[in-house]
Amino acid sequence: MIRMYSELAPWWPLISPPEDYRQEAEFYCRVFIKECSDHPRTVLELGSGGGHNACHLKHHFEMTLVDLSPEMLNGSRRLNPECEHLCGDMRSVNLDRLFDAVLVHDAIAYMTTETDLYQALATAFRHLRPGGVALFCPDFIKETFQPATDHGGSDQGVRGIRYLEWMTDPDPDDTTYTVDFAYLIREKGQVSVRQDQHILGLFTREIWLRGLTGTGFVPKPIYSPSGNLLFLGYKPRNAHNQ
Repeated sequence: MIRMYSELAPWWPLISPPEDYRQEAEFYCRVFIKECSDHPRTVLELGSGGGHNACHLKHHFEMTLVDLSPEMLNGSRRLNPECEHLCGDMRSVNLDRLFDAVLVHDAIAYMTTETDLYQALATAFRHLRPGGVALFCPDFIKETFQPATDHGGSDQGVRGIRYLEWMTDPDPDDTTYTVDFAYLIREKGQVSVRQDQHILGLFTREIWLRGLTGTGFVPKPIYSPSGNLLFLGYKPRNAHNQ
């Protein structure tokens, strides 16, 4: 398991604070209400992480949260005790029920092959009621990726964390890119250093659209307020689960 989502999971609220998700979550809320054929009541989030989207969306929808990391789910349970939490892999989990909408935030980036990606799309389709929509939120597609660096972190009393993030694409011919993190952690008067590497998926617009269509969705690319290309998938009213 990646360090960020295992031993460093308790630091997640300081690495990526819940309040930073408010604008995005409000956008997702508007999308679901506008695009679902009926007013949505239930939302399944696959790859829900620390629950920072859910802490805003739960005021509008009944949220069911699925993530692969028990440590991240523990943090989300503290933040969102009123939400249902389940440990599962977005490629294979089967809850045997349907939801009005499905959200897959940037955790979709951990699908590093076309097979992984299409399995995650199929999971969303399988859990979506006819007339509902799924929203997939990759940070990048192949056509828009640019190497970059970023930094952040915050404090909570006498403890705090800072990170440096470095995004590269070592092999432009494959379907992945690499994000390396360096963390400075201040705790109990001491500062320690940790390192983490994430291998993430990078697919063309064509692969995304082909996967959505092949899964049974009617796809619709949309843009987030920050300009990221996202993908909506409509489940037709006459659709049958695959």
